[in-house]
Amino acid sequence: MTLPRLNIYRHDRGARALVTLAGVIDPVTAPRVRAALEQCLRDGITLIDVDLTTVDRCDDSGLRVFLDVSEHAAESRAFLLLHHPSLQTERLLMDTGCDGLLHPMRPKGARPQRA
Repeated sequence: MTLPRLNIYRHDRGARALVTLAGVIDPVTAPRVRAALEQCLRDGITLIDVDLTTVDRCDDSGLRVFLDVSEHAAESRAFLLLHHPSLQTERLLMDTGCDGLLHPMRPKGARPQRA
């Protein structure tokens, strides 16, 4: 029996959802992330908090999902916020210029700074 490469947990509180991802976001798992986040929008969620604390790795396929869902959210006056990205994910966001668009947050709300 193989363990899943990614676990997705969702907890709703009114029009806000906390989506916790645990594992690896790559070409195999990115479609599951996209489906979970898009379902939030279809369910009328207007603020999607994505907790990346337990994401081991996120590649450009995961980044594409976050960008696309963020764009879809904005079209419906909703927001996607990334919280607690790993240093690798934080670097990916900053290197691609997406850090301002996705609002990655560190503990206590401090924004990462570009080098």
